Amino acid sequence: MNDVSLERTNDRCTGRFTAMASPCEILLDHDDFPAAAAQVEAAAREAFRIEEKFSRYRQDNLLYRINTANGATLTVDEETARLLDFAAQLHALSDGGFDITSGVLRRAWRFDGSDRVPDVASVQALLPLVGWHKVRWENPQLTLPAGMEIDLGGIGKEYAVDRVFNLVSGMTDAALLVNFGGDLRARGPRRDGSAWQVGLESPQHGEGDARPVETLPLVNGALATSGDARRFLLKDGIRYSHILDPASGWPVQGGPRSATVLAADCVQAGMLATLTLLAGPEADDFLRAQGDIRAWLVW
Repeated sequence: MNDVSLERTNDRCTGRFTAMASPCEILLDHDDFPAAAAQVEAAAREAFRIEEKFSRYRQDNLLYRINTANGATLTVDEETARLLDFAAQLHALSDGGFDITSGVLRRAWRFDGSDRVPDVASVQALLPLVGWHKVRWENPQLTLPAGMEIDLGGIGKEYAVDRVFNLVSGMTDAALLVNFGGDLRARGPRRDGSAWQVGLESPQHGEGDARPVETLPLVNGALATSGDARRFLLKDGIRYSHILDPASGWPVQGGPRSATVLAADCVQAGMLATLTLLAGPEADDFLRAQGDIRAWLVW
């Protein structure tokens, strides 16, 4: 297994590992070190399993077989089918803004904090390969037109948080917090009756980091953040977010720098955070239309 560490401090056990290009933490409000070791190892195995299955950087997994099927129809397993159904739902809810076929645009865009904005022609050349409406999806059969790809990175980390949370919840009654790179889910209260203290991040203009600006007491629920703190381009004073409009192939303009949403589970929180950014200048209106939702926007 990849490197997994475990420490016990102040009657609490904390496990750490790296998955999906993110630092991952499992915080357990108990001091049973052997039990914590088993719980953290199980969490890491599940996170690594999801990463291995759905990573776009591997050539030995299901996603690679889908993306290299060259127009052939593939029958997918139940887990993959659920994610594809969810992706189709998000595509409909966002009027096409959320599109898991738009990952192919990364061939032109490299959101590495530099000033290397692609030329119009290179983006335009990729647009024929973008569009969920071009895909035939009849659960459990998927047919991608030749040359097209799917990328589940937009929902994969939040899905992994919920999977790991549910897995560890079944192994202990203790309060716990699962945090994958700032997308997290908690169960409480802790033994002393307190809530988990979670730092809300705010992107700093011109910098490739994010800094906590507010601490939120969280007992039960999930938080997810979408924003351009770490993935952006900056040229001639214009900041280009990694949130792309699949219709144009260019970043959504005029919207908030980041959106953090509180919800019952991490998948729901991540969905709302992403759709908020895709709404661009109408982000506030989009959130109001969702009803009683707690969210934090940075413009």
